Parts: sequence; C-alpha cells; structure tokens
Amino acid sequence: MKILVINGPNLNFLGIREKNIYGNEDYNYLLKIIEEKAKADNIDVTVWQSNHEGAIIDKLQETYSDGTEGIVINPGAYTHYSYAIHDALKSLENILKVEVHISNIKERESFRANSVTAPACDKQIYGHGLQGYLEAIDYCVQNIKVNK
Repeated sequence: MKILVINGPNLNFLGIREKNIYGNEDYNYLLKIIEEKAKADNIDVTVWQSNHEGAIIDKLQETYSDGTEGIVINPGAYTHYSYAIHDALKSLENILKVEVHISNIKERESFRANSVTAPACDKQIYGHGLQGYLEAIDYCVQNIKVNK
C-alpha cells in the first residue's frame, strides 16, 4: 500500500511558528512519527512538503500514474482559496484523499473555517494535533483495504 503525505506552506516551520497553536514539536518529529507508523503498519508512506502551490499540484498529478493509493494532505493556507489544488485533488478520482489540519480550523479566525479543498477529499480531520496525520493514515489503510 502506497500513501503520500503532502504538507503545504509553513508546515516545515513546525516547532518555530505559533507554538501556542501548532505545538512545540518540530517538522522532523512529524516525519519521525509517520515513519514509525509506516514501519509498524508495514505500509509505504512518503512525506513531502512545499511552500509553492504549483509544486503541490505537480506532486498531486504525479500520483495519477505512480501507484499511490492514498493521499494525506495539509494544504496549509492554500486550504482557504486554492481552487487549483481543489481541481488537482478532484481529478484523482481513484485515489483516497484525506485533508488534515493540526489546529481546529473551525475555532480560529473566520477565514480558516472555510476549506475549498476539503470537498475534493473523502474526509477532513482537524484539531487533533500531529496525531491527526496518523488518524488520516489509518483512515486510508482501512478504506483502501475495504475497496480492494
């Protein structure tokens, strides 16, 4: 089973940026817990990050033909206005997609409550901290198995 985790802008600044919202753990810690989960569950998980919208779209399009079965995506601020990322996600009809956010986007600034990318995904998880990524991977594993 092949899963791709995509992190958008500023996720590489975990542990630096707004610790009161995103916590003290840094990006390397996120990579470590995802790697540990992949080993424990015996699945192939790749984590990738970019601060650039076009690079994220290019990465999404690569999954169309590379055998990826599940995508976990935290589009960062692109969540709220990137119809281009929405369209790229929507075009991947045969791949399970989960949008994840570390913070509770429904309880922050009003602009964060709206996601234009979530409707192109199968599930959205928010407000569960870094554990939300592991929950999203679990969702992919469970639902990809069901659909095989």
